[in-house]
Amino acid sequence: MNLPNKLSLLRIFLIPFTLLFMLPIKIYGFEPQGWNNFVVNHGMTVAAAIFIVASLTDFFDGQIARRRELVTNLGKFLDPLADKVLVISVLLGLLQLGRVNAWCVMIIVFRDFMMSGIRLVAASKGEVMAAKMIGKVKTAVQMIAIVYLLFEPLLYRATGGDMQYPLPVCTISVIGDVLFDLCVLLTIISGLDYLFKNLDLFKESK
Repeated sequence: MNLPNKLSLLRIFLIPFTLLFMLPIKIYGFEPQGWNNFVVNHGMTVAAAIFIVASLTDFFDGQIARRRELVTNLGKFLDPLADKVLVISVLLGLLQLGRVNAWCVMIIVFRDFMMSGIRLVAASKGEVMAAKMIGKVKTAVQMIAIVYLLFEPLLYRATGGDMQYPLPVCTISVIGDVLFDLCVLLTIISGLDYLFKNLDLFKESK
């Protein structure tokens, strides 16, 4: 297995650890008080650090694969899978904490599934869908928004607040809301852009 694929696997491996530090453990009445107190007070900061490391592996595995000509079928499968599972997992964690809206998460998940479907149809016809600028901007804003939301407890505590979810309305939470709403807006725009520009893929040959 080449290095880019190992980095993709590392990204998948880091996902449960990200969630472990995001969410207090509550399993059929089992709640380790000491661990849960650490998660509530410092867990999101650790989760943010892990998420950043995982996101960086996405950047480096693509760069290495292209520069060293290590693009493989396994890599084509692992890379997008790791990206989507990482983002969706963290968003579901934030949803469970009451920080993000379920409709917004649904839009992001729907767009990802739609894009996978379009790419699958394109591949079946021997076409390759190149990444577009609007998609790259969406991804960048999405990562910035998620990192900010993960660091919110640290920022809130730094201003003297008593951290709890959902966050009270304040400048810190408003900035997070704006970033996430912008992410959702770009998700919709980029999804529609890809869909309308690839409608020809769905026309049946006569």
